[in-house]
Amino acid sequence: MTEDDKSFLKEFLRSAGMIGIIVGVFILIIALTIKQNPPVESPSTKVVDTYEGCDIIQWHYGPLAEYKYFLYCEKNK
Repeated sequence: MTEDDKSFLKEFLRSAGMIGIIVGVFILIIALTIKQNPPVESPSTKVVDTYEGCDIIQWHYGPLAEYKYFLYCEKNK
């Protein structure tokens, strides 16, 4: 490899590095300026039925994909 080849390689790698940095900063600026709306969470509880004057409440915790049910009686407060 001659000295001209070495200098060309250094210049080429330096240019490629600078282009990579400029593109990376551009992508970073775009990613930071785009506003993403948080997902709208649905209610975690809802009345699904009644039983002897009490409400049957369905409770859902989203990340676990798990449903639990319990009775809520207004008169037992």
